[in-house]
Amino acid sequence: MTENKLNLTKEEKDILLSYEADEWKSVENHKVSASKYEEYADATFKKDRRVNIRISTKNLEALQEKALEEGIPYQTLISSILHKYISGRLLEQL
Repeated sequence: MTENKLNLTKEEKDILLSYEADEWKSVENHKVSASKYEEYADATFKKDRRVNIRISTKNLEALQEKALEEGIPYQTLISSILHKYISGRLLEQL
């Protein structure tokens, strides 16, 4: 490692190693992706009601894993899924 790499945090080193391993992909239409994440952020901040639901451990763990992949809190993912469903934008995968 070079001198500069020694001063990095563990998280920064992990990101650098990931980048150097060519694990990063360019986003073809970054405006569409940015818009999607803006929706996630809006959904996160526009909370005016609380809902409690029972969900199986298996489904909750799967949601948490998907949220981790997306880099968002799992509650935000659940809210986004519900929003897409009620707005008719959630498509069934065949």
